[in-house]
Amino acid sequence: MTGPRRRFVWEIDWNLLRTFTVIVEEKSLTAAGNRLLLKQPTISNALRRLETHMGCRLIDRSSSHFRMTPAGERLYGECLAMLTIVTGLPDLVKDDPDLVTGHVEMAFASHIECPFLDRFLADFHKALPRVSFSTTVSASQSVIESVLSGQSCLGICLAHEKHPDLSYTVLYREYFGFFCAPGHPLFGQRETRMSDLAGLDYVSFKTDRLGDALSPVARLRQRENFNGQVLGLFTNLEEVRRLIKVGLGFGPLPIHVVAADIDAGQLWQLPPYDDPPAADVYLVTRPAARRSLAETLMIERLLAAIDTVPLSQRTYPQNLATAESGRE
Repeated sequence: MTGPRRRFVWEIDWNLLRTFTVIVEEKSLTAAGNRLLLKQPTISNALRRLETHMGCRLIDRSSSHFRMTPAGERLYGECLAMLTIVTGLPDLVKDDPDLVTGHVEMAFASHIECPFLDRFLADFHKALPRVSFSTTVSASQSVIESVLSGQSCLGICLAHEKHPDLSYTVLYREYFGFFCAPGHPLFGQRETRMSDLAGLDYVSFKTDRLGDALSPVARLRQRENFNGQVLGLFTNLEEVRRLIKVGLGFGPLPIHVVAADIDAGQLWQLPPYDDPPAADVYLVTRPAARRSLAETLMIERLLAAIDTVPLSQRTYPQNLATAESGRE
């Protein structure tokens, strides 16, 4: 490396990049100063110095707005990547890999319930007890965006259209049943037929449509001519389950997730019983991401665990997985 690029590397104050990252996260020079225990003029001067080094404006700000320029957005992404590398440096120089420390930020969709994943996390913690975890729970699309931006090292969610910069691996498969609650005309009825559902009010997920993550559910509704009024579409399982329970209508839920509600008499499963629609839940990662050692080990070991366990053993409920294997 020679010429201007070499001078840039040796002359820039790397603390300016850290300060810029905090400014962006706080969306305020004053708030950034409070977080860094520095006065506002010092923060302003640091931003000016960084913009001079970079040769462009990074943040447009006034009394009424604060936003990054396109150059600022690109630099912010690189700053996050560099901070991840710096955070992992202590792990890289350790002589004993069993002493790995670090933090793993994950993003989950709202209804992730997977015994296989739970066992993996328990085993991972036993092997690397000094690694900590945190999880953000949101809609599947938000999970994808979190992994793309580098805010999370991995995501677990439903997916249909797959982003070319991301890698998708089936973590588990779940079957969806249709359910109603006490007070619904079909609750407790053991002779219910699919045709009985046709004109009834319905609540579901926003992805319950053709060409989206819950296409199997949408195709079944179309095939069976479910033409009742749709009273609610939501991005998380808790809201769908809640509105089914309060009696707004019937709707789809992952069967294994609501098993306790069924046993408690709070939900009643409707047909189809033998061949309900299924959806795959994916482990989503960004191969080009710069990761700490803890994040790298987490992803590598989870992928290895997935490879060693057949999908039939990662399908819920297990009785339906067994029935499907028998049909094959």
